[in-house]
Amino acid sequence: MNQPAENQQPARPGLWLPVWTLAERELIRFLRQRTRVIGALGQPLLFWILFGAGLRNSFQAPAWSEVLGRELTYQEYFFPGVAVLIVLFTAIFSTISIIEDRKEGFLQGVLVSPISRLALVLGKLTGGMLLSLIQAGIFLALAPWMGISIGPVQFVLIFGFLALLAFTLTALGFVMAWPLDSTQGYHALMSMLLMPMWLLSGAFFPGGETGWLSWVMRLNPLTYGIAALRRLLYWDHELPTSIGLPSLGTSILVTVVFAAVCIGLSVVLASRQSSRNAR
Repeated sequence: MNQPAENQQPARPGLWLPVWTLAERELIRFLRQRTRVIGALGQPLLFWILFGAGLRNSFQAPAWSEVLGRELTYQEYFFPGVAVLIVLFTAIFSTISIIEDRKEGFLQGVLVSPISRLALVLGKLTGGMLLSLIQAGIFLALAPWMGISIGPVQFVLIFGFLALLAFTLTALGFVMAWPLDSTQGYHALMSMLLMPMWLLSGAFFPGGETGWLSWVMRLNPLTYGIAALRRLLYWDHELPTSIGLPSLGTSILVTVVFAAVCIGLSVVLASRQSSRNAR
């Protein structure tokens, strides 16, 4: 005998359709806001040009650059750091939409829908990851002008790692944005946490082997993201290990663990049916 209609539970959609729908919404929303495109790609590119020109004469190349067999300029050293900065900025801008969606009522509609909280999180993170890859890929096309050649296998490895790093940083942005009600608070938190995290990762300047700054770099998970990208760009060279340049295996392992922590926290926060998030 059929159950009464009022007792039937609504069918839950699968995982991947909601994920792709939310990710596609992020892509369309981002591309319609040209200022976000300019800000995420233009500002890091401007940093690379201006800092590269201004600091080239005072730059002291790290010891590992000797294996390259040529002089390492500051613009070349700064190149992987700017690629990661583009990923970071895109992750920041994509997760700001969480605050905007809450104000517009869209987030409340998603929360009361039958989709899982995992689908909600993965949809937001996938959208941010795809946007990051598109913009970082455009910037990495400048690598040959730096004397960095990228082969087909190397290209796949670099973009695979950038996808992991973009997913991780977008998840970190999700964790930061979810409890907040204002974009001003998010920008303040970004200035206090994310920018220092990038500056102290070996992206902007080589780290020393001793002192408190070296320990900050060791504890900074983004140090390992920069190091992995740098090693993948110089795939044909055996770069020695140092404070600012840990091994590739260690760098990938730390990034994977950091990604798991950030994604797990994102799912936990999205699963909480608090009155603050449901109002």
